[in-house]
Amino acid sequence: MGRLKSYIKHISAYGLGVMFFLTAPVEHIEASEPDLEAEAAILVDAQTGKMIYQEEVDVILPPASMTKIMSEYLVHEALDEGTISWDDEVTITDEVNALSHDTALSNVFLSQDETYTVQELYEAMTIYSANAATVALAEEISGSETEFVEDMNAKAEELGLTEYNFVNSSGLNNSSMQGLHPDGTDADAENEMSARATALLTYHLLNDYPEVLDTASIEEMTFKEGTDDAVDMRNWNEMLPGMGSHGYEGMDGLKTGYTELAGNAFTGTAERDDTRFISVVMRTDSREARFEETEKLMDYGFDNFQEIEIVEAGYTPEEAEAISVTRGEEDQVAASTTEAIQTLIEEGEEEDYETSFAFADSVLNDEGELVAPLEEGEVIGQLSAEYHGEQDYDYLQSDMQNHKTVEVVLDEGVEEAGWFSLTMRSIGGFFSGIWNQATDTVRGWF
Repeated sequence: MGRLKSYIKHISAYGLGVMFFLTAPVEHIEASEPDLEAEAAILVDAQTGKMIYQEEVDVILPPASMTKIMSEYLVHEALDEGTISWDDEVTITDEVNALSHDTALSNVFLSQDETYTVQELYEAMTIYSANAATVALAEEISGSETEFVEDMNAKAEELGLTEYNFVNSSGLNNSSMQGLHPDGTDADAENEMSARATALLTYHLLNDYPEVLDTASIEEMTFKEGTDDAVDMRNWNEMLPGMGSHGYEGMDGLKTGYTELAGNAFTGTAERDDTRFISVVMRTDSREARFEETEKLMDYGFDNFQEIEIVEAGYTPEEAEAISVTRGEEDQVAASTTEAIQTLIEEGEEEDYETSFAFADSVLNDEGELVAPLEEGEVIGQLSAEYHGEQDYDYLQSDMQNHKTVEVVLDEGVEEAGWFSLTMRSIGGFFSGIWNQATDTVRGWF
């Protein structure tokens, strides 16, 4: 990565900046994809949405408690909008109280004689996958779980998910909810999401509310410590680094899932050296297998891919080094990129990227000049990095490919020249034209 950065600076210094290639090209040998035992699986770059492994990613399957990723999103959104706060006390309804005492489900006991804050219930949901605590939060945010489910489906559409159907907030089978499932949903219904939809939802959660990982990465916590309802909560995510045999370096989230229909599933996320991946495996053979298959995916990502800076922030394309300006106090101006272009590449792909610059529509006059006055930071075009390698990479959403395009803006402003300067230039241009014409005529005599 350091070698590529230094070479890009070398290119920039000589005004080339159009194509990147190494001084000693290395033959690109495609890495072997892992052989997974899961009905559906996906591995995604968390920064760009680039999919580097996919298997049956659009098949709709029950996500079980991975449903809670959407519930977590809506909790954070409500906190962000100020409709709830961490310290708000949540009323425990008869239905939530009854559901919380079902020992066949992952739960913390919720008593109507005790007070619980949003934060306490959120920790129970996120660390321990507590189902009744999730329903309590749903009721607090939307008034009822029925309305919360409507919000879940509306948010899924807003975020661009295409393969999903939410029927409750927790991911349980409706049939496991003692007849207390949300109104308007079938008694035997179960939530549905594809691996792609689950990864896309996770992508938005991590990018919009990265603080979710502060809680998701907690390995153990006691719920209502010091009370009769105290529960020692051990995170179901056994890939957290300190959790034992499945501990994985860099793993800090996110959500396991299991129902009889869903089988075992897991959505994981891990970060190493500024590269973060999102993985989803669905319907593995066992609880252990969901972590073993995730490890294969993560190893494939970290062993063969890395996040690199293709173009650094402040880079000046050759076409923008000296742009002609008319009617200005200066007759030229330079422009540069507002930010770096970063992307995930497979080892050996460095030479497969090239850049291209394009002026924005209507910023130049018919003579190809900028017209003063101009402001510092004014957008005059875009620089794009294009991949010309052999791989056919997909993205969670097609518009995510735009991450390889950044704005190019003016490095300084140019004030409009005064009338006297413009008049003198006009006069100078007039006499210059006469002189050139006379010179050409005299030359013709000889």
